[in-house]
Amino acid sequence: MNKLLSFVFLCFIYTSAIAQGGGENSPFSRFGIGDLVDEEFMHSRHMGGLGASYQDVYNINLANPASYASLKSTAFDVGLFTRYSQLSDTDGNNSTQWSGNIEYISLAFPLSNPLNDLLEREERDFNLAMSFTLIPHSVVGYNISTQDTLIDGNGIIRNFTGNGGTNKFYWGNAFKYKDFSFGVNLGYLFGNLEYQRNILFTDAVLPFNTEFTNDYSVAGFIYNIGAQYTLYLNQTEETKKSGISGNRITFGVFGRSNTGFNTTANVLEQGIQSTNGVPLDVDTLNFVIGEEGSGTLPGTFGIGATYHKGARWAWGVNYTWSPWSNYNNDANPEELNNTQRISVGGHIRPNYKSYNSFLKRAFYRYGAYYNTDPREIDNKALTSYGVTFGLGLPFVYQRKVSHANIGVNLGRRGQGTPISESFARFTLSFTFNDDEWFIKRKYE
Repeated sequence: MNKLLSFVFLCFIYTSAIAQGGGENSPFSRFGIGDLVDEEFMHSRHMGGLGASYQDVYNINLANPASYASLKSTAFDVGLFTRYSQLSDTDGNNSTQWSGNIEYISLAFPLSNPLNDLLEREERDFNLAMSFTLIPHSVVGYNISTQDTLIDGNGIIRNFTGNGGTNKFYWGNAFKYKDFSFGVNLGYLFGNLEYQRNILFTDAVLPFNTEFTNDYSVAGFIYNIGAQYTLYLNQTEETKKSGISGNRITFGVFGRSNTGFNTTANVLEQGIQSTNGVPLDVDTLNFVIGEEGSGTLPGTFGIGATYHKGARWAWGVNYTWSPWSNYNNDANPEELNNTQRISVGGHIRPNYKSYNSFLKRAFYRYGAYYNTDPREIDNKALTSYGVTFGLGLPFVYQRKVSHANIGVNLGRRGQGTPISESFARFTLSFTFNDDEWFIKRKYE
């Protein structure tokens, strides 16, 4: 119950933090519905992103809901990030930026406690699990200014700003029968995006400067489904049921079809004549309130496999494809490109049973990825690539073993386009585990 109350409390904190923004300044977020947020949680991101096939008895994997059924304990996960980025253009101009915020909060739990089976000496062929997650879907945040001179010699300044984004709340359910797992996330997408551009004539006498604002809200239902199969290699039945030792390969697949959403847009375009910042005359060129529209988010498909060498190390590969050419949005029409992403990575854990060495019980994670983006800059495809590293550090909280996950993502985006970005994303998450949910109490 304490975890459930903490989850609800953090939902309020998360909503407040997202509303205040995280200081993002990404010109790429001007297109589409913003910069898309990775659904992988920190422990998986530190391995490059192995969401299709990743499963763990103590950690949540949102990307493939089938993984919930492998949980042996309640898991409460909260993630945070801070990001340093450097933007560069073809003229040699550079701009640096720090940003950060809460990334996600999630609660997942098996609907039957494995301790009950152990105490009652039962062998269970099936497991059920459930989860609740609040996570961003996209983020819009940029502030750009350009200065130019017109043919007549008058100066002109163009300002472009944007903020907001979309979020999603997921309710997940999973079922496991023997070595097969199936799951579904049912979610609600919501948020608000605001774009503004201003044109200022710096040298003209009493000019009409133009201000254009377009903001719209987004709402709709989304989902994704997944399946996983674990092939155990040279294991006894006892080690197989433990789920943490012995050699095994987990295969996974997840995806969803196109999903629709609704929009409500407000548009305001004005010509403002002013002197010393004091408005003298305002001419409204366009004014629309509450214009309803619709849109389509593309489906996605992911597949992958992860090999575990007992509890000592693991290595996997993941591939994801999304047909963003199916995207449409009445409030902000654009044509986008299909995307794909490939990632590889794994972890090393020297000895999870070690009693005298903390470093031997820790996870050492590593990975790399490459992905194409649905957006283009001057007809040039936007791509990104990077490497990831992370540590999974065990600690005891309320007499339960939990983990702190610390990592970094070093990458580059927009190589070969008019604007490129180099970034370092530092992440921190805490996974608190509790094996006392749904336990049967016996009194003598």
